[in-house]
Amino acid sequence: MAQPGSFAALGECTMCARKQDTAFPDYCAHCGGSVVLPPTGPALPDTTDLPGMWRYTGRLPVTPDTAWLSMGEGDSPVVPAAGTADWCGVERLQFKLDHLNPSGSFKDRATAVGMAQAVRQRASAVVCASSGNAAGSTAAYAARAGLPAVVLMPEAVPPGKAAVARAHGAAVLRVRGDYSNTFRAARELAGRFGWINLTTTFVNPVAVAGLKSAGYELAGQLADPPGWIVVPVGAGPLVHGIATAYRELHGSGEVAAVPRILGVQAEGCAPVAEAFARGADEVAPWQHVRTRISAISDPLRGYPSDGTYTLRLVRETGGAMAAVADAEADEAANQLAYREGLLIESGAAAGLAAVRAERERGTIRGDESVVCMLTGHGIKTLSTDVDPGPVITGTDEAVRRLRARTELAEGMAG
Repeated sequence: MAQPGSFAALGECTMCARKQDTAFPDYCAHCGGSVVLPPTGPALPDTTDLPGMWRYTGRLPVTPDTAWLSMGEGDSPVVPAAGTADWCGVERLQFKLDHLNPSGSFKDRATAVGMAQAVRQRASAVVCASSGNAAGSTAAYAARAGLPAVVLMPEAVPPGKAAVARAHGAAVLRVRGDYSNTFRAARELAGRFGWINLTTTFVNPVAVAGLKSAGYELAGQLADPPGWIVVPVGAGPLVHGIATAYRELHGSGEVAAVPRILGVQAEGCAPVAEAFARGADEVAPWQHVRTRISAISDPLRGYPSDGTYTLRLVRETGGAMAAVADAEADEAANQLAYREGLLIESGAAAGLAAVRAERERGTIRGDESVVCMLTGHGIKTLSTDVDPGPVITGTDEAVRRLRARTELAEGMAG
């Protein structure tokens, strides 16, 4: 295992602005607010030839001596919509395929940086609260780092997501109740044993800083800043990452503008969207979770400052928050699978559903450029009891069955 590097940084509370020691990540010791690392700048260091996100050494809290941890995270492609632009009513729709990160989600951007922190500090273990994707990410990078991982998940977690974490050797425990209960348990374990907490709320500002890489990449992949970047939101660290990166790039003169952020939540757990809708400055915890979409169902009980900070960021970009029904997110996932060839979990596909809804409301114009962050692969949420299809005994039966499908029948005449 590599020796610890020399990186150190003070965080800053998003509520009281007091400086914070990030050696043991947590919320502000004075007011309980969310802590983030200060932005890089005004002159941004050049990228390097190191692998994965270590190319941004100097902009992110990573050092070259931990680059061996990289599994190629980041550099996910941006592709134009082939079949869903008309469904949404948006002419210039693109997708950033962050579900193609090594563990199948954007979480790898934060986990890789947080794991480098754990290695530098010679942590005895890492712990993570997760509704699914962060669990697999933490377990995978812990396996690479040679560190034990403890993963806590809500009791109703999709079995496929728990299976991924177990496959990498993590100790997986399900916690009674919703995600906020799981978050509390992970925070208590981290405090009791001195483990590095890789939960992807704002509890670990060093890990959260890794999410800036998504904004750096987008700016380099697009000729001009898009009108909107659509981000699924639980607590909102990805909003922070993208907005902060674009602000840094704008401050250094490398991009012309900071795009507006459209943050998206599930109707059954939408504390940030609800606060936005009523014009509030602070987010209140969500009391009763009523959604199947585990990836973005964070009630924020015990850490509402995460939502308040995310709300502020969205407003500062001139953006908006939206909430979509479970059925709308499921339909968007189907559209992505059928029309685009992209297998995306409903929590990530919720962004596409929100684009359609906000286009109908007039929030988004049809001629604006829109990039949806597709944050999680759908393979981990596929049901295991789906009918795998009929068994045939020969070609004649295959032809008969295939002719019954309208999309094939015309090409099978004769």
